[in-house]
Amino acid sequence: MDLLNALVALSNFVLVPGLAYGSQLALGALGVTLVYGILRFSNFAHGDTMAFGTMTVILITWWFQSLGIHLGPLPTALLALPFGIAITGAVMLGTDRVVYRFYRRKKSDPVILVMVSLGVMFIMNGIVRFIIGPEDQNFADGERFLISARTFREMTGLPEALAIRTSTAITLVTAILVVAALFWFLNRTRTGKSMRAFSDNEDLALLSGINPERVVMVTWLIVAALTTIAGTLYGLDKSFKPFTYFQLLLPFFAAAIVGGLGNPVGAIAGGFVIAFSEVTITYAWKKVATYALPESMAPDSLMQLLSTDYKFAVSFGILLIVLLFKPTGLFQGKSV
Repeated sequence: MDLLNALVALSNFVLVPGLAYGSQLALGALGVTLVYGILRFSNFAHGDTMAFGTMTVILITWWFQSLGIHLGPLPTALLALPFGIAITGAVMLGTDRVVYRFYRRKKSDPVILVMVSLGVMFIMNGIVRFIIGPEDQNFADGERFLISARTFREMTGLPEALAIRTSTAITLVTAILVVAALFWFLNRTRTGKSMRAFSDNEDLALLSGINPERVVMVTWLIVAALTTIAGTLYGLDKSFKPFTYFQLLLPFFAAAIVGGLGNPVGAIAGGFVIAFSEVTITYAWKKVATYALPESMAPDSLMQLLSTDYKFAVSFGILLIVLLFKPTGLFQGKSV
């Protein structure tokens, strides 16, 4: 019985949150790795692009709610998500046309584009804070729990309860569908194959008649969709705060580099590696150990290696280790 309680506590505080957070990081890291693999620079505006996309979803969600439009037990944000993706895609295409295209046509070094993306990052950060403010915004509605703690206790009779939030289930299902759709697009469609060819060898792709501007446009639209979906899922699961999305840039890059920068499969794997590392290192293991160990060996301390305030330090530490000992990542960073 105690081992079952330990397993339930482990699932409730480590496994389920790790899967949800890993799915969100995987989607964000996919955007980072697509920009690096196809456009050949590290986009430091990625986190604030996610904040912008999520902000548009929140504003449209509030508008729908004021009109009485909702999805019953599901969050209204799911209904607003396609509109948020469209607006974010338009903004990213406009940013590319006004900012990035000039440097791309000049064949500027990647480091120049990185510095340009820093400028875009600060501008987007300011726009988001100006429009929606710097405070936490909660836009989740509908049923809060798929399985509540009380329902789980009544079903199992265990003192330790497992609660699965609706946002967690939506995150997992959405991440699976989005990743499957992305890989189908890259491997089965003519445009996706053109993107992969452009990533492998730009000069040869141009000689083959591939339109580079079309490849760039589609890449930005896909990245807009990934960032908006990932940001909305993160906001539903936790809350929306612009500065938090700025901080997420470190886990995104850590996930992409750990998996192998430029490798979509690696980005997904890296997302889960970073997520579970952060969750396990910052979790207080006392409850699980108390259930699992004999009473005489029950710990007195919290058994917490780091406070949750330092979870982003875990990403930074893993990033440093990978760069020092395996800079190509787990899946050998390569083109898309």
